[in-house]
Amino acid sequence: MATVRPFRAVRPATPELAARVASVPYDVVDTAEAKQLAAGNPVSFLHVIRPEIDLAEGIDPHADEVYTQSCTAYRQLLADGVLARDDEPSLFVYRQVMGGHAQLGVMGCCAVDEYDDDAIKKHEKTRPDKEDDRVRHLLSLPAHSEPVFLAYRDAPAIDAAIARVAADKPLYDFTAVDGVGHTVWRADAAAAGEIEEAFRAVPALYVADGHHRCAAASRARAAVRRACADRAGHDVGTVEADNFLAVVFPAGQLQILPYHRVVHDLHGQTTEELLARLREVMTVGAGGPVPSGRGRFSMYLAGAWHELSAPQSALADPDPVASLDAAILQSLVLAPLLGIDDPRTSQRIEFVGGIRGPEELVRRVDRRGDGVAFALHPTSMDELMAVADASRMMPPKSTWFEPKLRSGLAVHEF
Repeated sequence: MATVRPFRAVRPATPELAARVASVPYDVVDTAEAKQLAAGNPVSFLHVIRPEIDLAEGIDPHADEVYTQSCTAYRQLLADGVLARDDEPSLFVYRQVMGGHAQLGVMGCCAVDEYDDDAIKKHEKTRPDKEDDRVRHLLSLPAHSEPVFLAYRDAPAIDAAIARVAADKPLYDFTAVDGVGHTVWRADAAAAGEIEEAFRAVPALYVADGHHRCAAASRARAAVRRACADRAGHDVGTVEADNFLAVVFPAGQLQILPYHRVVHDLHGQTTEELLARLREVMTVGAGGPVPSGRGRFSMYLAGAWHELSAPQSALADPDPVASLDAAILQSLVLAPLLGIDDPRTSQRIEFVGGIRGPEELVRRVDRRGDGVAFALHPTSMDELMAVADASRMMPPKSTWFEPKLRSGLAVHEF
């Protein structure tokens, strides 16, 4: 059973403000990029989720004053009437359109208990330092300022109910500067009840993007419950922090782009030596910058593209992790031939999201002049869910979801 329940949203006060408030998520831009995007726009939600842009140049983004500034910026948006609190709890339908791709999901609150109990399934490990940052940010507001991106196996009853809500006039409808369209509808009480009930028949939700936000929501909830118990002198019942903000999409509508790899050097080998060793583990031939399918890799080396084809035995591995393209590349090439034993910690490897295109791989290799890049075929939602169902973890940087959820369209206070 999956919980997707209405919540009392804090959101842009007018349709006109929505496009100015809504921003990219905190983790897809660095401080300099966030500052540039927010320039000249005092109501951008980046002032809340990237508050260091309003503090002294070079400040530690994890300094206490950064989290204080986040709260200050959020309270200012409320005080100025840019954001407003809804009187009643609601569910929202959220559509994104990127080129010819569209996805339509539900924005609501999901249960921290279901995350803790693995009814909301994960596929990535989290880093303690990133969790710490998100916990401090949540507690500074206190609110879930950005939604987690979740998925469910397609359910026609839910999709039909969502479509009926989306037939009405939207609350917000705008195209962001990156060309992605964002439309939000508010479900009436009857529609919200129908959607909430339909989700009770869904056996599990899957984290698509936002593992650190989920983990932080769990830790923040524990901190809130401890504080409430200390004040009351006894254990407490339910608290608003028992739920976290999410947008939940049908898996069949989602678009995963590949995550590519750039290695900074050839691990002491010449180009010819590396090619010879590659031919011992894969089929090597001429190719272009885009892999032709699963188990095939486009390699940029010494100014030329090659296609690597993995052996059928690797693709047929029954292990849902070992058979992933990212795992095959790691086990056959990156570790044994290039010395990248732990891609999570190695300083010799970079990961490039597929939204940037193969030209970014060429640029990074040519800039250094002594490395190699591998373009991967995108992971499928079926592969992701198979890994999560097996309670396994995917290799690092295996998926890049596009389009990204816009932040600032709704906040869940606790």
